[in-house]
Amino acid sequence: MTSRAGEEFDAERAAAEVTGLLAAPVPVAGPTAAEGDPATGEWTVTVGEGFRIVPLWEGHSLTGVYAPEWNEAVEAAEGHLAALAGALGVHWGPHRPVRLHVALLRWEAGAAVEPLFEALFAEDLYGDLVVWGPLAPDGRWIALTVGHSDGDAPLVLAALVSDRPITEPDDGDSPL
Repeated sequence: MTSRAGEEFDAERAAAEVTGLLAAPVPVAGPTAAEGDPATGEWTVTVGEGFRIVPLWEGHSLTGVYAPEWNEAVEAAEGHLAALAGALGVHWGPHRPVRLHVALLRWEAGAAVEPLFEALFAEDLYGDLVVWGPLAPDGRWIALTVGHSDGDAPLVLAALVSDRPITEPDDGDSPL
């Protein structure tokens, strides 16, 4: 669960928050750490070497939800992602996809993955990334993703900023 539980999706607010990430501090070094709201413990941010990840929106619980309502919830979350990507694309141009399946398979097999990907997976953010970068003035990278755990947890839309390139892992040594 995130600190965004119960909030309606607002593409304008989300776009402003994502744009604000370009100026957000990211650690130069150090371990990855997730932080929660002091009162509720709900996830608010994860920081790690060269990156920051924040939730932008959280859907409703999927407990007891089955098709077609489940599919509608997934479509709504993907619609929020597409609307936000479209709004950001007006300023930053086209995005590019970064698929995470290779990193996820490695992580599930217990192999090492980049700390950024490990941090995403720790928050159940398994969806592919929508990426822009490098962006001026300091060459940072921005990405969006939607994900949820394999249970009945809500879908979550999150954004991240990185001071390093966000690239798709090579599938040459995939555990497939």
